[in-house]
Amino acid sequence: MVNGYMATSLREALEIRAAHDVVPYGGGTDLMIAADTSLTYLYVNRIPEMKQIAVDDAYVRIGASCTFTEVLASPLVPPLMKAAVEQIGAPAIRNGGTMGGNIGNGSAKADSVLIEFVLGAKLRLASVRGERIVPIEAFYKGRKQLDLAKDELIVEILLPKDADYEWYYEKVGARRALAISRISFAGLLRCDGDVITDFATAFGAVAGTVLRFPDVEAMVIGKTKAEVKAMHDAIVAAYGDHIVPTAGRVSKEYRKDVCLNLVDDFLMSKGL
Repeated sequence: MVNGYMATSLREALEIRAAHDVVPYGGGTDLMIAADTSLTYLYVNRIPEMKQIAVDDAYVRIGASCTFTEVLASPLVPPLMKAAVEQIGAPAIRNGGTMGGNIGNGSAKADSVLIEFVLGAKLRLASVRGERIVPIEAFYKGRKQLDLAKDELIVEILLPKDADYEWYYEKVGARRALAISRISFAGLLRCDGDVITDFATAFGAVAGTVLRFPDVEAMVIGKTKAEVKAMHDAIVAAYGDHIVPTAGRVSKEYRKDVCLNLVDDFLMSKGL
């Protein structure tokens, strides 16, 4: 028997979250793997405020209860996010699993979270005490450690609206379909003419959280493509100095080698 509350508005959900010891439940695709019948759940998949995908002057706003299938169907969601989401599980998982649940799981293997890191996404968190906006990198404090109070809910994911960039995404798993990431990588490149104005990379399933290295990215930003191409080996080596994988399904050595191969391929694919 699974106990829980079914909220139909954000206000109701926040009041329940404040008054009771409940676990937010979107699609349950992670929670039900090891279902704990002692827990009480707060079902958030019928809250209109958390089921919308909209755009404003600055952000594409994705409700935390939006399923992966809904994200794939929306013309507002950037292609880079769709490239990652379409590789999540089977259709049944994508039909139930939610964007907020992927974040709230706290795993560095979460496919959509990798893209949120590389895009510099923010999260809208809410409680009966008020709301706050938190950068995705600040939200993840460590493996399974989140900057989320017991009375707060993840309400929306805010992706920067400007999608005028080149991108790269690759997920390495044990098989081509239905695979949990062994390593995932995303890269973003934006140029003004021949000058690189934005460069970002993110590594998933390598350590306790998704990894970004702003000091390595800074080696590229502001330089011309020709200058960066001449630095190709030095940039790959700099990533090698920073990446310290954890052991897991595969060895640390394998993870590091694959990460560097992905960086190399990303740079070469963009003529760098």
